[in-house]
Amino acid sequence: MELNLKKVPETPGVYKFFNNSEIIYIGKAKNLKKRVSSYFGNAQKDRKTSQIKKLTDQIETFTTKNEVEALLLEQMLIRENKPKFNILLRDDKTYPYIYFSLDHDFPSVSLKRTKQAVDEKYFGPFVSSYAVKSSIKEIQKIFKIRNCSDNTFASRTRPCIEHQMKRCSAPCVKNITSNDYSEDITSAKSYLSSSDSQTIDRLKKEIEVSVSTLAFEKAAEIRDRLNRLTLLREEQSVTTLAKDLDIFSAYEDNGYLGVCIIVVRRGKIRGTKTNLIKKGYFNSIESVYQGAILNFYNNNIDIPNKVLCINKLESKELIEAAIKKKHSINIKISFTPSKDIRPLFSLCKMNSQQVISNHLSKEDKYTFAFKELAKDLGLSGDINRIETFDVSHFSGDRAIASCVVFSKTGSYKKGYRLFNIPKEFSGNDIGSLENVLNRRLRYFDDKDIKPELIVIDGGKTQLKFTRSIIKASIHNDIKVISIAKGGNRVRATETIFSANGIVEFDKYSKSYLLLQEMRDEAHRFAISAQRKKNTIKKSKLDLIPGIGQVLKTRLLNKFKNIKTISEASIKDLMTLKGINEKIAQQIKITLN
Repeated sequence: MELNLKKVPETPGVYKFFNNSEIIYIGKAKNLKKRVSSYFGNAQKDRKTSQIKKLTDQIETFTTKNEVEALLLEQMLIRENKPKFNILLRDDKTYPYIYFSLDHDFPSVSLKRTKQAVDEKYFGPFVSSYAVKSSIKEIQKIFKIRNCSDNTFASRTRPCIEHQMKRCSAPCVKNITSNDYSEDITSAKSYLSSSDSQTIDRLKKEIEVSVSTLAFEKAAEIRDRLNRLTLLREEQSVTTLAKDLDIFSAYEDNGYLGVCIIVVRRGKIRGTKTNLIKKGYFNSIESVYQGAILNFYNNNIDIPNKVLCINKLESKELIEAAIKKKHSINIKISFTPSKDIRPLFSLCKMNSQQVISNHLSKEDKYTFAFKELAKDLGLSGDINRIETFDVSHFSGDRAIASCVVFSKTGSYKKGYRLFNIPKEFSGNDIGSLENVLNRRLRYFDDKDIKPELIVIDGGKTQLKFTRSIIKASIHNDIKVISIAKGGNRVRATETIFSANGIVEFDKYSKSYLLLQEMRDEAHRFAISAQRKKNTIKKSKLDLIPGIGQVLKTRLLNKFKNIKTISEASIKDLMTLKGINEKIAQQIKITLN
């Protein structure tokens, strides 16, 4: 269907793409005409944009006064319509709140879920039910608020176990007056909305007032409450000097994006939240931060003044203005943590990475790296198998070559091979490569083990020679690259050579890390074999004609050492397979 883009205005606003009258994508723009037109130009698109372009048969725009209004409207429309190509960075479930049943003479405290707090009975929302339950336990220990249902409360004739555990003042059996209990409820709500130090200062003042009015019993009760609060502070395992703070982190890896949010209130981590997003469902990390922050604070009445983000955002002022417009709260978005916050800052970043690691299988990791490597090398087809070669020798002697195999599931150790290099090629890397490759190429007639790519540990010379060998064979469709060590063998300074010259890689890309891993594995395999070959122990048995490695091993396995072999009789020696009377006599003569 032909879309008329001329009617799209050059103003801030929101655009909606439809397919068969169904909204498939919603976005916002500072200039609607430029943004919408970018979807339908001839430039190469990513998979998501290409799909949107292909499916869209109708466009609708809505003009706003400025970009702030556009951002707020975009997030609201996404939440309401849930288009298939948009992401929603929160569950569609209700949020957990601490709920006080204030319409009762003796209110209880409990966990209650709702999409939006309706009045002062609700405190929150929290990011997890665990955080709610922990906070309820805190205020029960300090203020002895009941947590039973109204039906249970009405039917009690004696205090329950919560009272015995000193977590409830037992209002069900008139153990406390309504006025005193109401004061406890007020104190509990104040505790939830203020810092521990403020609560402690308030309790200390209440003790002074009670003592001055000779209300010693009340002073003792407040003292006990203060002691419980102090003890509870000592029990807290995760605390920070930060008062009220939210930290947001987004991390991209292997085609996924991990998001982590850490909520800190009154110096304690109230909870954490993580999300995993497929790459096809986000345009940029910047847009993910916008959606994550605005969605998180959509129904939240407990918004801190400070927000930390792991990544620097160009839209910092835009997000701050959007929060102020909707909630009338001034927040400050920062990207540099203080020394006290740095551990939490690192924890948030680590968890956004971990959410991806937890999801990815080994196959996902290598499949992504193989695909990226093919793209970086400019190959038209896929890479399914790679063989990497390395030659190791000992001062130009006893050379060994290794061949390690990697597939989309990682290293394929059953395919590993070792090659003993003939003496005439020892110390000659080019000659050794020629010998090894000519031997290896014979097996590539089996298509199941034929690689699409061969990696050589070396520079231009090794690459040129290897390519000439491959070209002269019937397997001349195999691509070859070499990886040369950097100056002073410093890691991440390697140079990658191909037939077209030096290939530039992002040093942190999965394809570059894959090449490093394969090179290191080939080197490790060759060195291990080299050391094993050169640590064969020499002994007097090596001087005996007719005694090779096999007979030497059999003798040492049975008699354990040279002394026991020398003391054994000829008949005992002849019990071993391969040793006749002549060899047994030669053993006795040589050793004695």
